[in-house]
Amino acid sequence: MLLKINPDNPEQRKIDQVADCLNDGGIIIYPTDTVYGLGCDISHPKAVERICRLRNLDPAKAMLSFICSDISEVANYTTPISTPVFKLMRKNLPGPFTFVLNSNNQVPKLFKNKKRTIGVRIPDHPVPAAIVKTLGRPILTISLKSDDEISEYYTDPEDFKDDFLKLVDILVDSGVGKNTPSTIVDCTGDEPLLIREGAGELVL
Repeated sequence: MLLKINPDNPEQRKIDQVADCLNDGGIIIYPTDTVYGLGCDISHPKAVERICRLRNLDPAKAMLSFICSDISEVANYTTPISTPVFKLMRKNLPGPFTFVLNSNNQVPKLFKNKKRTIGVRIPDHPVPAAIVKTLGRPILTISLKSDDEISEYYTDPEDFKDDFLKLVDILVDSGVGKNTPSTIVDCTGDEPLLIREGAGELVL
């Protein structure tokens, strides 16, 4: 199903429709402040597995990420966040960053890779923010492409809807997205480590 949602002022009835789909174990394609992504409710293992199959990923080896509504929600799924890391996140979020943190036992089993880390995002985009707030839980976020070649990212739903509509339950069309992935910062060590330089300039 193709669902057009205003990127600046998301219609709540449409957001409710997306949240209901996720709550029932559906998977979606949706915009972020970087690239369009695949997503599902992190509490539905079969939905997570379905997305991993679409992307040919082994959950035990991949670093899966999810979108939270705010830093306090992030803290529900991580070991205690140090003051320096908290300040770093507060300076840069919402924004186009993925922060890698040590996960705790609240993280669903499928997200627990061997390193026991999790990637977390709080995008600066009204649509995913509204979806997560309405759902009341984080959602999985993973790009549609399996590589990091910026030129290969899908940006316009009109260009990829024919390929993906049959694979997902809802494709949220909020117009042309960006083609630069998020900047990834590993905060599991003594000092933040830049893993991938993408959109946004990290404020230290």
